[in-house]
This record gives sequence, C-alpha cells and structure tokens, in this order.
Amino acid sequence: MVRFRLGTRGSPLALTQAHMVRTALAAAQGWDADAVEIVPIKTTGDRVQDRALAEIGGKALWTKELDRALLDGEIDASVHSMKDVETIRPDWLRIAAMLPRADVRDRLIGVATIADLPPGAVVGTSSPRRRAQLLSHRPDLTITLLRGNVDTRLAKLASGEMDATLLAAAGLDRLGRDVGRAVPTDQMLPAPAQGAVGIETRADDAAATMLIASIDHAETHGCVMAERALLAALAADCHSPVAALASLSGEMLTLRAELLSEDGGARVSGWIEGALDEDLGPRLAIDLLDRAPPEVRRLFAGG
Repeated sequence: MVRFRLGTRGSPLALTQAHMVRTALAAAQGWDADAVEIVPIKTTGDRVQDRALAEIGGKALWTKELDRALLDGEIDASVHSMKDVETIRPDWLRIAAMLPRADVRDRLIGVATIADLPPGAVVGTSSPRRRAQLLSHRPDLTITLLRGNVDTRLAKLASGEMDATLLAAAGLDRLGRDVGRAVPTDQMLPAPAQGAVGIETRADDAAATMLIASIDHAETHGCVMAERALLAALAADCHSPVAALASLSGEMLTLRAELLSEDGGARVSGWIEGALDEDLGPRLAIDLLDRAPPEVRRLFAGG
C-alpha cells in the first residue's frame, strides 16, 4: 500500500536521489520501501538542452512542473538538487528536510588539473560560475555550452567535442561514476548548496511536513540555508557567477563566498563566522558588494 508519493525529475541522477529519500523515509517510519511511490515528472529544463539555463527561464525550469504537481496534490513531496532550486520560493512551499550533504567539490574530467589543459583548450560547461572560475585561472581557455544529464555530458567529452568538463563530485558518486579528479575548494569554491538533496512539502500539509522532517540532517540544512541567504541578499540570478560554502563546527558556522565577473578577470572573496542563528549571509553579501569592482557588482541586483 502506497503511503507517500515523492515527485522527482526523471534523469538518472534525480531518480537515484529520490530513491535515497525513499530509503531514508521508509527506514525512519518503519515502512516497506513499496510504501513510498516515486513519481517521475518531466521538466522544461530536461526537455530543452541546446540553450543555457539563464537564457530560457533560469532555475524555475527545474522546479515549476514539480511545484504544480505538489500544489495539485498529485505528489506529497518533491525531491530536488538544492543547487538547482531558485533562491526565492513560493510561500506555500516549505523546505522540510535535507539529506546529509555529499562531496561539495567539482571534478575535472579530461585532464588531471586545470594547469594540465593545453593552451586554448575547449572546456564544456553551462555554469557561469565554473566558466568564470576557469577563466580566472586560465584566460586562454575556450568555454563552450554543455548541458544534459551526466552520461550525456560524459559522452560528448568522450566523442572529442571538448578537451575537458567539470561535473559535481556528488552526482558522479551517487551514480557510481568513478571519473575525474576533485578540484580543491581553495581553487574552485563550489556552487551554493552543491552536494545537497532537499525535499519540499506544501506548507499547509502538516502530516507530510512532519514525516519528511524525520529524515532532516540538521547540519546540512543549516549550512545550505546560510548559503541561500547569501544568494538572496546578493539578489543573484542564473547569470551571476557566485560560489559559496558554509561549514559548521559545533555551533559555529563559517561561510565563505566568491563573486566574479563573467570573464573571470575580476573577483572578490571573503568569509564570515558566527552562530548558526545569526544572519551571516546578508552580512557577508554587504561586505562583498561593498568591496566588489564595478564589473562584478553590476551582475548582482543586491549591489
């Protein structure tokens, strides 16, 4: 008997993450796995693969169909890669839980290090952050658009369309793809919320929210929400090259962030430390924007 319905995108990674949530929820509630139904939902972001996300509607292309299914009662909760979730969500939704965060780093596939890329090498990515960070290290690189699921991107690399690409280590690990070399976070700070899986419910559905809250990983939740608060204060969008990473030691949270120009030629970075319940994200955003050069500041509406 189905007790709960989880909505998810239909990509192999999204389905893997939904199965992770199903396993955790069933274990927490003492249910058989079959009590949790996984409902794949096709999103616009999955259908349109030939254009950059920022050109066709931003992160809402990953979430709007799942939001509609949740609002219409077709599912009880939706599963997301948190780095793909818009910063400002409808007030009728609630981020009820996050699974323990996986490896936050990017993996470089094709060569061992950025320095090993040949002069003028072609690197595929659809991420403004990765583009800017790569160009900040290697202005000679040619960055080309690369979208699609993990296997699609790896196939394009294998076919020789490009010399290298970058993918999130968390996704590769969850799919069992042992490829690439992890890039240290002091060389490439990750996207905000990278490596985190979140589950949303309707705010007025107390039963579903309580069930999902039973699998919440509080440390991941606190760190990711601090990173999202930074994004909100920056008024960053899909065109804004921004990286951020929060870490928690006891009750002390450290938030690091970096803003870049589109070509990586200008950047500003900083960090802040304080209690988990302090408004660290907005404070760091103000500091970064105050110190940012004009070519960086203009990419953030908060500036």
